[in-house]
Amino acid sequence: MNPSSPARVPRIRRRCLAAAVAAVALLAGAAATAPATARPAAAPYAAPPAPAATAPVLDGAALAASWTGPLSTRGRYIVDASGDRFKLKAGNWAGAQGTWEGSGSTTDPANNQARQVSYNIPLGLDRAPIGRILADLHGLGLNSVRLPFANAMIHDTTPVPDAAVTANPQLRGRTPLQVYEAVVAALTADGFAVILNNHTTGYRFCCGLDGNERWNSGQTTQQWEDDWLFMVNRYQADKRVVGADLRNEVRRDVWDDPNWGMGDGHDAYAAFEEAGNRILRADPDMLVIMEGINWYGIPAAGFSHGRPVLAPVATLSNTLVRSDKLVYAAHFYAYTGPANTGAAGGAGATNDPRYQDFTPEQLARVVDEQALFVTRSGQHFTAPVWISEFGAAGRGSTNTAEQGWFDRFTDILAANDTDFAVWPLVGWQSGGVPNDNWALLSYDADGRRIGLGDPGDWRAADWNKLLDAPSYRGRVAPVDHWNMLDLDHGDQNVSGRMLALPDWSSGNRKGNCPDGQRLVGLGRGDSRGLCTDAGSPATGGGTWVTVADQRYVTEGDWAPGYDKLQCPAGTFAVGYSVNRNAMSALLCAPSATPLPRTGRTVWFDHGDNRPATGGSTGSDWAPGHYKGQCADTEYVAGVAYTWKWLHYGVPDALLCRPPA
Repeated sequence: MNPSSPARVPRIRRRCLAAAVAAVALLAGAAATAPATARPAAAPYAAPPAPAATAPVLDGAALAASWTGPLSTRGRYIVDASGDRFKLKAGNWAGAQGTWEGSGSTTDPANNQARQVSYNIPLGLDRAPIGRILADLHGLGLNSVRLPFANAMIHDTTPVPDAAVTANPQLRGRTPLQVYEAVVAALTADGFAVILNNHTTGYRFCCGLDGNERWNSGQTTQQWEDDWLFMVNRYQADKRVVGADLRNEVRRDVWDDPNWGMGDGHDAYAAFEEAGNRILRADPDMLVIMEGINWYGIPAAGFSHGRPVLAPVATLSNTLVRSDKLVYAAHFYAYTGPANTGAAGGAGATNDPRYQDFTPEQLARVVDEQALFVTRSGQHFTAPVWISEFGAAGRGSTNTAEQGWFDRFTDILAANDTDFAVWPLVGWQSGGVPNDNWALLSYDADGRRIGLGDPGDWRAADWNKLLDAPSYRGRVAPVDHWNMLDLDHGDQNVSGRMLALPDWSSGNRKGNCPDGQRLVGLGRGDSRGLCTDAGSPATGGGTWVTVADQRYVTEGDWAPGYDKLQCPAGTFAVGYSVNRNAMSALLCAPSATPLPRTGRTVWFDHGDNRPATGGSTGSDWAPGHYKGQCADTEYVAGVAYTWKWLHYGVPDALLCRPPA
């Protein structure tokens, strides 16, 4: 979310940081405050000018004709149903997540973000007809919209007041959800791709302990997942509703940090993967969009704290039942930093550098380390990265540090051909002065607009730079996938086939590759695995076999003195199970073509044994443990292990065989 209006004394300037700051305040017995900033001088009102974009601007019919849903991914790119690149050039149409700041009347502008009362629906429907707003969104050069919502919206049965839809009387008497649905329908009918974004639990905006820190703040994980299934099923027929952005800016509450992979109730990695797979089983066409961790720890000297963003994905990436549906997302703002809350002073403020303090080279490096590394090809984590929030104060701003950052940051997005969504799109204005000068479009009570293309908004040049930057276009070639299996805390069953069948290795932790992939690597002692669909063999018809003993070791002893699990002739490993970290069983699938009975033994009991080149060799999918990995042209036919010499039954060797 964007900062508070310049006309108000801002609280800690990002909602994502509020819980950590509040924890400091509790410990220190002091409240965090920030100095007031002056309201920008009023700019003269001007009639709507030509669009800000210099690249071709598509109206609704042209945008609708330019792409076909649903969307999926190929490596670092999002593609449409024809396999053509679809770069998300998006903005956030906020409001349905709530604008009330937590005290006083919910309809008093003084108690709402930037004195803008959304009535818990997308902002601006009281001020301009929806068709006019959509035309203005086209004028910005957008092709997609991130549409935040609160879980409360789904369950809210109270019609919005007439004042909320003054300029759109056809929406009178509708609930917030019904208004949201009308906005979605209008957007998709006009050619836009829509990404549903679970922004908040309740309708509270920003600052303090707002109850929105995690997906299960103020609600259970089960309720959160059920709400997502409700939303996905509701829009399943509309293939321009392309994505489920699972949760906005996960961060610390008073007592607890979120984590990435600890297996507890605060594990964002596990929660996102479970929700994503439930969504894909309900609607296989939906993109699943995951942010990293926006804040952990207590921002004070002597306490660990920071903003990991997507850095944990480097060693623990998500695997979904559809490998071509995962998109990662990240947020960047000038006044925050890798370990800076963004607080201007008081409890919660630190001396850590802000993103605006970095040189161009430093900023490019830290943005890569925190997010854009994910776009590297051929790794277990490879996926598109969408910068789903960034922005800066525009008209009337004199913050040269923020302006310099915005220029440098948009340079990075342009140079890396990165998908983006600016925050926010729509706000209010009066007499040519925007309530929230972060908004790209602002409407007064009579529907008059000032926008990015009007004189006086310094951001226009940087926005045009993004729109006009060289970008990959056209057909994207299909890619091979490498996906992690993580059995650290339980099963990781990402095979649609096996999810529909009974437990194949009862009492053990199991990992099953996504359908169409095979096992190609194992970690020694940490129960991690690696799957791929590179090359062949392809899965054929017939029975999948659970192997829990040595009965199929009939063609010579390929690991003398070791216990062995070996797939039957004509099959290959697509899953494995462990007890503690000791091997328990292999799951073997039949090949569509005959398989040879020759191969090689890959030992990894004394060090890594991975191909010099090939899939995911430039990334670590089992950190701190030795890894064995077959070549991209091979498959795992067997695993050797022993209980001797204190090896405790963990895998020591792989039988790797070529498909022909």
